[in-house]
Amino acid sequence: MLENPRSPRVRAVAKLAKRSAREETGLFLLEGPQAVREAISCRPESIVDLFATPTAMERHPDLRQDAETAGLEVEFATESVIEAMADTVTPQGIIAVARQFPASLRNILAEGPKLIAICEEVRDPGNLGTIIRAADAAGADAVVLTGRTVDPYNPKVVRATTGSLFHIPISRGGDLEAAVTAIRAAGLRVVAADVKGADLLAARAAGELALPTAWLFGNEARGLEDGALELADAALRLPIYGSAESLNLATAASVCLYESAFAQRS
Repeated sequence: MLENPRSPRVRAVAKLAKRSAREETGLFLLEGPQAVREAISCRPESIVDLFATPTAMERHPDLRQDAETAGLEVEFATESVIEAMADTVTPQGIIAVARQFPASLRNILAEGPKLIAICEEVRDPGNLGTIIRAADAAGADAVVLTGRTVDPYNPKVVRATTGSLFHIPISRGGDLEAAVTAIRAAGLRVVAADVKGADLLAARAAGELALPTAWLFGNEARGLEDGALELADAALRLPIYGSAESLNLATAASVCLYESAFAQRS
């Protein structure tokens, strides 16, 4: 059992909360039974280490069984060790270290996608994680991260995806113009979500949302720069019927993705 929260091994795991350590090692941190369960189910080969307190394993016997079935060994640790490893204030007693698995845009487009979310300069981890989760729920084929969008393996992003990180291909680090060019060449229409855009309901009525679509979402505070908007084939806005000043980025993205999902499946 791991008992020393100051040991080099424990410190190495804790460092994965920092982007520099993740980039250097190609690893990332998973916390909690839900994230670890999804990793074991979808990508067991990515898991390098699996740590848990005895109490946590007693609470989640199914997870231990799944790990054994996948050929993964659970290494027991004290609560103080788990707390030292964790990024959260109140960890749930289960932590894993996994290899990153970014997808290439070329491979994504080779599969003939019909619905993609592009995130340009999305900086808030909670927003990005929620957009990934919404894209997964709406049946999107991929999420493409461009510009200085936050690292998808940031612990806060990972938690916000609630496991969807393991369900949907995510391409990261590309240039927006190059990504849009490739996506358009693959037969998708690039539609920017922007407050200055045309009415989404009119686009819905015209059947535009049923077309293969890549939604383009921008920064939480600034939205999309003019140059980014010019790259899109169209820009659409969500109507505000009440008195709210605007919608949170992740909420707006969820609505846009589901509008396309409904139209494409109708």
